[in-house]
Amino acid sequence: MYLMDTNMLSEIIKRNPNKSFMDRLKTVPSAALFTSTICVMELRFGALKRGSSPSLWPRIEQNILPKVRILSFTYKEAIKAGELISHLYSSGQLIGIEDIMIGSIALCNGLTVVSANTRHFSRIPDLKIDDWSQSVSVPLGTRRLLL
Repeated sequence: MYLMDTNMLSEIIKRNPNKSFMDRLKTVPSAALFTSTICVMELRFGALKRGSSPSLWPRIEQNILPKVRILSFTYKEAIKAGELISHLYSSGQLIGIEDIMIGSIALCNGLTVVSANTRHFSRIPDLKIDDWSQSVSVPLGTRRLLL
């Protein structure tokens, strides 16, 4: 079961999408694909930022969002995110709040994050990460949280 990060979802509507990603995506049943409300927010922002392309958001709504189940950032994810922020801050490895929120949703739901942003996500303890944009997709494993 996979939580698709924004950078992977956006590949679906690119003119020249990453071949490795698209090949891997075809092998995974849609029931195993999730994203988060945080990624929806990032996609919406990206569509609005590119003001010269008013058709971008409708394409996202028609070609990306129906292919995944969208998970919300709820109380349990907020508690987990607070713990992650504390850990990353105290270890001097703080990352963007959006990535922490996405990571907390994945952790709370037992999902592997699919992202090309492995540098940031690899700092989140116990998070499973997989980069499908590489020609050989190798799960990056997990880091353990030491409290």
